[in-house]
Amino acid sequence: MTTAQKLLTGRTAMITGASAGIGAAAAELFAGHGAAVVLMARRADRLAELVTRIEDAGGRAVAVPGDVVVPADVERAVKVAVSTFGGLDAAFNNAGFVSAAVPMHEIDDEDYQRTIDVNLRGVWTCMRHQIPVMLASGGGSIVNTSSVAGLRATGASAAYVAAKHAVIGLTKAAAADYGQRGIRVNALVVGSTRTEMMEQVLSVSPELEQRFVANSAQRRMAAPVEVAQAAAWLCSDLSTFVTGTAMAVDGGSTSVA
Repeated sequence: MTTAQKLLTGRTAMITGASAGIGAAAAELFAGHGAAVVLMARRADRLAELVTRIEDAGGRAVAVPGDVVVPADVERAVKVAVSTFGGLDAAFNNAGFVSAAVPMHEIDDEDYQRTIDVNLRGVWTCMRHQIPVMLASGGGSIVNTSSVAGLRATGASAAYVAAKHAVIGLTKAAAADYGQRGIRVNALVVGSTRTEMMEQVLSVSPELEQRFVANSAQRRMAAPVEVAQAAAWLCSDLSTFVTGTAMAVDGGSTSVA
């Protein structure tokens, strides 16, 4: 890839949920497009391995182990972006948690709270710390991971569906708040993707795989990098007039339902 083909040269991007799946794919993709990447997730060993792969390929990366539901962890990651790479230009708030797909009345309080905390409060906490740094430097781009479950009930738990709906609302509100101040905020409506989290869901409810695939116009699940490519585009100057959108990256699932 030539310098002219790289979408994110000279930029610093923070990626959460970076230890596996879409987040890990985004980390390598963003770095390959010239970004310095700040990687956050709870599994420090996975992050360290990922940083090594990126650096071995000629990229720049730093790991900041932490949990997006802990404000101090998020604040530390943003501070590391500034101290290590000089600022923060882009963020992919991708960390997620999905609980077992059981009827709503069977979701216990702990699963409900963790699902809401990671998928919604985590996005809220990240943006609260990312936005002031972006404002200070004149702007930036934020991408939040929602889901087809952010538009309709999909068979995932009611708590997950509620949280992903709320991520889209939070994204639109932030886009409106900062649209004239140089910050773009968008959400990805992600369809079924072959991630570690998806495999966990299917291990509990294997019958869902046929349903997920059947709901896609392409009749398949996405590879994590296919979702990461959409996030990279939204963080680049190729999407400068795109903000407040819930962009489908779902193989046509929302178009055929």
